[in-house]
Amino acid sequence: MNDKVTELFGTMVFNDEVMQKRLPKDTYKALQRTIKEGLPLESSVAAVVANTMKDWAIEKGATHYTHWFQPMTGVTAEKHDGFISPTGNGKVIMEFSGKELIQGEPDASSFPSGGLRATFEARGYTAWDATSYAFIKEGVLCIPTVFCSYGGESLDQKTALLRSMEAISKQAVRVLRLFGNTEVRSVKTTVGPEQEYFLIDRDVFDKRKDLLYTGRTLFGSRPPKGQELDDHYFGAIKPRVREYMRELNRELWTFGILAKTEHNEVAPAQHELAPIFTTTNQAVDQNQLTMELMQKIARKHHMVCLLHEKPFAGVNGSGKHNNWSLSTDTGINLLEPGDTPAENAQFLLFLCAVIKAVDEYQDLLRISVASPGNDHRLGANEAPPAIISMFLGDELSDILKAIENDEKVDPRQKEVMRIGVHTLPRFCRDTTDRNRTSPFAFTGNKFEFRMPGSAVSISCANTVLNTAVAEELKQFADDLEGAGDFEDAIHKLIQRVITEHKRIIFNGDGYDESWIREAEKRGLMNLRTTPDAVAHLMDEKNVKLFEEHKVFSPTELKARYDVRLENYSKVLNIEALTMLDMANKDILPAMSAYSRQLAEACQQKSAVSGDIDCVYEKEILRKLSAMITAMYKASKKLEEDLLNSKSIEDLAELAAYFRDVIVPDMTALRVPADEMETLVSAQAWPYPSYGEILFSVQ
Repeated sequence: MNDKVTELFGTMVFNDEVMQKRLPKDTYKALQRTIKEGLPLESSVAAVVANTMKDWAIEKGATHYTHWFQPMTGVTAEKHDGFISPTGNGKVIMEFSGKELIQGEPDASSFPSGGLRATFEARGYTAWDATSYAFIKEGVLCIPTVFCSYGGESLDQKTALLRSMEAISKQAVRVLRLFGNTEVRSVKTTVGPEQEYFLIDRDVFDKRKDLLYTGRTLFGSRPPKGQELDDHYFGAIKPRVREYMRELNRELWTFGILAKTEHNEVAPAQHELAPIFTTTNQAVDQNQLTMELMQKIARKHHMVCLLHEKPFAGVNGSGKHNNWSLSTDTGINLLEPGDTPAENAQFLLFLCAVIKAVDEYQDLLRISVASPGNDHRLGANEAPPAIISMFLGDELSDILKAIENDEKVDPRQKEVMRIGVHTLPRFCRDTTDRNRTSPFAFTGNKFEFRMPGSAVSISCANTVLNTAVAEELKQFADDLEGAGDFEDAIHKLIQRVITEHKRIIFNGDGYDESWIREAEKRGLMNLRTTPDAVAHLMDEKNVKLFEEHKVFSPTELKARYDVRLENYSKVLNIEALTMLDMANKDILPAMSAYSRQLAEACQQKSAVSGDIDCVYEKEILRKLSAMITAMYKASKKLEEDLLNSKSIEDLAELAAYFRDVIVPDMTALRVPADEMETLVSAQAWPYPSYGEILFSVQ
């Protein structure tokens, strides 16, 4: 890489440095007021910004612009429009108006809407998110926007996220005022999403219909060597992968994405990329762009980047750890324990807000990561269970316990444990080991939400987390604003929260079977599948939460309920049809032909020497015959059950049918196929094996 990183970084981004340099001072100040204070942007200011942005983009080689948005498909969308405008004399000029910057009008009928839009109702709007920087991608100026319907309902992932960020900022500032902080004007959540992924060779990918159509393998027996030796994790990066990572970093840095950490993950062919924290809505945009670039650049290196949560059975799946924290506009991390008693009291109050939020809205957190792919991953050896719990570490847990019981923290402390300004002991971060089995772990000055799958947008998880914590901070502020004795009131409040919500705290092994029984005793929810989880989205408390904080209207929330269930059934339907295609067109014919070869070989042996018993051929034939029959019957049952699913109109009933009928059918179809793969010659099996795929990149 010849370019210096410092010179390369952010070169394709219309960031604050560019705006300060190019915009008139008054325009820059007006835009900053919009970004930082949420004030409306005047049309005259927008016109100046648009023209400046256009000139900058053209200098960088851009010819088009697009309103870049995130519909409920989980991926990004863009419609390109040229800067060219006719002059009337057969010539063109390059124009970009303030109106074109602020608002667009893409077709809204072909995106998931959950019934918010009918097919014939096409009008939708995009609106500029000025808090997220515009950037240039492949000669196109990409303007981050929200996406809404003609009636104003949110049709995207970002609108609700921005609303939730406003909600938590409002309530966090209220709490900070109680501690005498009058300088803070806003509080922002920050996120650093770790991204796991697989890299495989393009040639083997092209030979697998399941990878092509679904992003995961639907058939495949485990190779002789997988991840048992733990030799891939943090191992030396292969030259081909190293070149890929080098180009990926370079691209990410030009977009101002703080890609910092890269390494081999546990499974063969699995890797991870982690960025530095940034403001949540920018982190969401950057993660979407990161996933797009990861896949695009992989193809340049004749590889394919797999982002599915569980592309291979029997080896680690891929997650996206959502590292979440709260920071003031003055630079204070509110989840930093701190060194002084006052800071610790403030920290403990914000900590308790998170504890209460995770306990009361554990169903929403599970819903936020629910997908057919993640259902395969959660509870496996590389992922937390489907039960939401929190890891705080021994020292912090002991302090909370002492506060709850008015006890001493240790024999050296003479005072009873209270929140006041004199008796709270100093405690340091990272005094206990990390718990990789915990879905929601405190890791020093942030929480690591480990449940999101690798392919998912992190918008939903952060929207839920922001809104839930905003609600608890609101309740805290309501209680404390009228308190006569603030110190006593905050002490009693924290005591009450710990007593009522300590069930969510678990520092043990989340993989242990005993935890499932213990969680049930505690009354924690175990929502194993997407339909199990999504069924709670429209619960009264959840509707009330989002409506009160103006994050989702009941109509918008119902739309997401419908979209989630519909997507679940559609994904499984595609997977089931792909399995049938592979079974009927490739696997069964190949196994029938191989059986015929074995039978002919046995006949030839017997013709030459009657005393040859053909033990091998006969035994394999017997096993193959039984498994071919089993697989054929399983395929017919899956076909029949898929046909029956077409008569089910209710989305919840259909999702439950796919969960209870189609998924077991798919498992039944896979079992004999995977066993046959272990019996036949490599040449006879119609697809590249797991071993060929996982070790394809050298």
